[in-house]
Amino acid sequence: MTETIQTTTSEKKQTIRWSTLLIWAIVLGLIATLGWALLNTNAPRPEAGKPAPDFSMQFFDEYRWQEKPVANLSDMRGNIIVMNFWASWCVECRLEAELLENTWRKYQDQGVIFLGIDYVDAEPNALAYLKEYDVTYPNAPDLGTDIARQYHITGVPETFIIDRDGTIAHVQIGPINAATLEGVLGKLLAQNN
Repeated sequence: MTETIQTTTSEKKQTIRWSTLLIWAIVLGLIATLGWALLNTNAPRPEAGKPAPDFSMQFFDEYRWQEKPVANLSDMRGNIIVMNFWASWCVECRLEAELLENTWRKYQDQGVIFLGIDYVDAEPNALAYLKEYDVTYPNAPDLGTDIARQYHITGVPETFIIDRDGTIAHVQIGPINAATLEGVLGKLLAQNN
């Protein structure tokens, strides 16, 4: 009988040890995950003078770049890129839509690429928006908000103008105006003349 009690006590101690180890492993795993998340949350936002983060995008069928269904931002290096984050539900995006399209048409033959990144939107709504504003430059949905997270956008619209070397030349939070857009493009185009 004493032997049975000692065996039961020994088994309980062993079970408690494994439970304790398991609990500590879970706690340490949670701490590591939270620490990693905090480090990523505090990652610096790409700004003027810094390299533009590269990413892959799958274009809307009618809004491809050079007939490619999928491309990387780095594929466009050598051109000036005006990358605009937008959404069909965004009121302020509508304020700049015509300006972006008209400026694209003006500069598209001068080594300037406009690139629309549709943020948190339903595809039918996004395509209706593009048709409504007669947008012809390349556009891609931000699937899973991966691109927005790399650029740490705070909302839409936001515009990043990237020089030919892949360096961010200008960041515009909120709608961009004609004077700013033309001014930055003029400076970047003059650098190679």
